[in-house]
Amino acid sequence: MRVGLLGGSFNPAHDGHRHIAEIARRRLGLDQVWLMVSPGNPLKPRDGMAPMAARLGSARRIADGRCIVATAIEEKLGTRYTADTLRALRTRFPRAHFVWLMGADNLVQLPRWRRWDAIVTAMPFAVLPRPTYTRAALAGAAAHRLAHARRTSSRAAALAAAVPPAWTFLPVAQRAVSASALRAVMGGRAIDTSTETGASAETPSSPRPPGVRKKSAVAAGPRRSRARAAKPFASAADTASLDRMVAVIVASLEDDKAEAVVTLDVAGRAAFADRMVIATGLADRQIAAMASHLEEKLREAGLGRVRIEGARGSDWVLIDAGDVVVHLFKPEARALYALERMWGADLDDQAEGVGAG
Repeated sequence: MRVGLLGGSFNPAHDGHRHIAEIARRRLGLDQVWLMVSPGNPLKPRDGMAPMAARLGSARRIADGRCIVATAIEEKLGTRYTADTLRALRTRFPRAHFVWLMGADNLVQLPRWRRWDAIVTAMPFAVLPRPTYTRAALAGAAAHRLAHARRTSSRAAALAAAVPPAWTFLPVAQRAVSASALRAVMGGRAIDTSTETGASAETPSSPRPPGVRKKSAVAAGPRRSRARAAKPFASAADTASLDRMVAVIVASLEDDKAEAVVTLDVAGRAAFADRMVIATGLADRQIAAMASHLEEKLREAGLGRVRIEGARGSDWVLIDAGDVVVHLFKPEARALYALERMWGADLDDQAEGVGAG
């Protein structure tokens, strides 16, 4: 069997974990992904850590028990550090082909981990993007040291059979719900995270779509720039409000069968918004319906006034919802303007140059 190992505290497990597990399983050609609930992460404080049974229960709720399996095997093995866990798993399951799955935040921290050189030679690993971490991860010490062992994402399906060290970065759409943010915002109450979404990105401004006035892309730009200068770090309430708006937007788009929905965090990098959502529609009628329904859902949620431009037969519709800007494309226009490439540090071909330096 080909098995992906996604370890963590899962405090609590949420839709972001399930999303990356499903993506990794498909992209890496895995039979299963194990959600390995850690007894305790040496790099995380114990304050606020829920009991093991509660964290395992939350992981089981997002798993299906067949392709995605929640397990407390690390507790049963009696291991505390990743290097020991991976070695024990290889000994116990000698015929399995394991791939270790990690977020970009862990790739940044990896050189701080105990015997990290033993970790990367124990089995192949795949790195998935995380908000605000991807650029640092792919330019970091671990990525540079292992540049020779990196495989392009187009070869990801063969990674499980590779001889380590071998790794890949998977540029995927992100649902970056933070477990710590969920605990802070919800005060520890149990919540449904099935539609919570988030994003990651970085870098400069987008081109103006044909037929769309520049005004909407820079609306209130100077005011927001001054606000950021006075308050460079968003409060938990601000972030929660943005996450709620993005969740409503993504849920609406997915209900209308939008394809390849991507969310990007552009806070502090763009004057016109803090979040950007990009999605594809296959026909004029579908895109128009997506825009109309999205306007209605945002109004119902009390999330402010929405401005829509380019909705009459355009290949690119822009929806300005204040702190969140939404771009709806036909496939050809999305490929032409490539906003993910401009704003995201997550794409494989950009990361190639970073990792090989």
